[in-house]
Amino acid sequence: MRTAHCISVLRRWPQHLDAWAILTLIGLFGLGVQHVAAEPATQGQTIVDADFESAVSEPQWQGELRYGAGFESARALHVESRAGAAGGSPSVRMRLPAETLRGSTLRGSAMVRAEGVSAKPNSWNGIKFMLAIETPDRKLWPQAALDTGTFAWKRAVLSAKIPADATAVILMLGLEQVTGRVWFDNVKLVVAKPPLTAKPAAAPGLAYKGHDLPRLRGAMIGPRIDENGLRTLGRDWNANLIRWQLIRHGRPGQPSSLADYDAWLEGELQRLDAALPWCERYGIYVAVDLHSPPGGKSTVSGYVGSDDRLFTDRAVQDKFVDVWRAITRRYKDARPIWGFDLANEPVEEFVEEGCDDWHGLAERTARAIREIDPQRTIIVEAPPWGSPESLADFTPLAVPNVVYSAHMYVPHRFTHQGVHDRDQPPVMYPGEIDGRVWDKAALRTALQPVADFQRAYNVHIYMGEFSAIRWAPGGSAGRYLRDVIEIFEEHGWDWSYHAFREWSGWSVEHGPDRNDTQPTAEPTDRQLLLREWFGRNDKPAWMAEKRKP
Repeated sequence: MRTAHCISVLRRWPQHLDAWAILTLIGLFGLGVQHVAAEPATQGQTIVDADFESAVSEPQWQGELRYGAGFESARALHVESRAGAAGGSPSVRMRLPAETLRGSTLRGSAMVRAEGVSAKPNSWNGIKFMLAIETPDRKLWPQAALDTGTFAWKRAVLSAKIPADATAVILMLGLEQVTGRVWFDNVKLVVAKPPLTAKPAAAPGLAYKGHDLPRLRGAMIGPRIDENGLRTLGRDWNANLIRWQLIRHGRPGQPSSLADYDAWLEGELQRLDAALPWCERYGIYVAVDLHSPPGGKSTVSGYVGSDDRLFTDRAVQDKFVDVWRAITRRYKDARPIWGFDLANEPVEEFVEEGCDDWHGLAERTARAIREIDPQRTIIVEAPPWGSPESLADFTPLAVPNVVYSAHMYVPHRFTHQGVHDRDQPPVMYPGEIDGRVWDKAALRTALQPVADFQRAYNVHIYMGEFSAIRWAPGGSAGRYLRDVIEIFEEHGWDWSYHAFREWSGWSVEHGPDRNDTQPTAEPTDRQLLLREWFGRNDKPAWMAEKRKP
């Protein structure tokens, strides 16, 4: 879900690189040469191992090399940024061999100490233990999550999937848009997962959809929806799908508790139990969305996400599999359930040694589901955040009856304007946004990785979320939604709008005035758009059975 959508640092940071703009940096890094063989990376291969105790590795680094006392050693790399000093983002950098790392997953660790590091002007600023990755059409910045202020030596970690078309991979250590002092020691990058030697073959025959309708079109809904809401959506508007969130809330940045997870989940499943007869009555399929798996932490939006301990604690991963076993047993014979959406917008900031990455965990979970229910649709989103581009570096699970999903909030600056960034000027669609013209052709380009994945593997696609904030200026939200839906329909994708009777910011029953939180007397253009498409829906077969004398 993206109610006040938690946007990935990997995708936002390019707009804010200021003093050390990545394109400029890449042009400067030609002198850094890493001692790695010009063959594809292998499992467990060490790419960087820097303890800074000698000068042997210094020619490989670019930037000012300064030293201080190390972690249980004599020397560590020291970076300092003083208030008022020229160049507010000092760093040292090492260019890595992109050609040998393509398609591999790296695991990084470092010991870091800080002194007097000032507050971050933006969430993506601060202490940088980071990779800067460039491909012909995108840039990624996977980095360790580090606090500011003063702290003693502690371990910082990151994970990064290197795209198959990567042209540059650069390790960066330093400070960005903050003042203070930081020390780095025992910096290590290891190949956690080597590149695939061959991609899976396309599935034979017709792509599995999990239903026999021409299309599923509907909406994500708030978990406290009542029968009246489902009647409106299913009977009056003719939607034939809802995405039901099993969603937990908490204070942003705080990890969720495992101690009361089962009790929380049981309460949410009881809500779903109560709603299933209504869904059956009004001809609505249900995608069960585990929005808040065990082990996640609360996002900036206040809901527990699919991250954190889900990828660093094997016991939490085992719990995740067990949760899906229990859900599957519970709904094995539930007719309205179309599919199980394993985890909402997974994020692998770091995958600890001994833990599965998302692909491995999803496959292990899918196999556990198949032991109980051989047929039920399994829905899988790719990391990070289930974005369209995430499918460019994903491969299908070796499990039958899987549908693949993506969420469309591109460009985020348009779709989420005013959700968190009230001080930024409004932007319109179509139009120029952050220096790029966004129109239907640009949206089609943004969605191309999804279409490519569909074609390459002969799989079905479900666009589980898409939206535009209702106060986008000049009717922009309606124009954006119309173009996005038309592209979905061109490819034959199922879809669910985000969201129906959840938060008023996304509601198509509310007008463009953000201060007016009451539904409008007359249907909005966005509501009419959805209802136009819902009007083309067929209903599940059980509805015809109900009408038989």
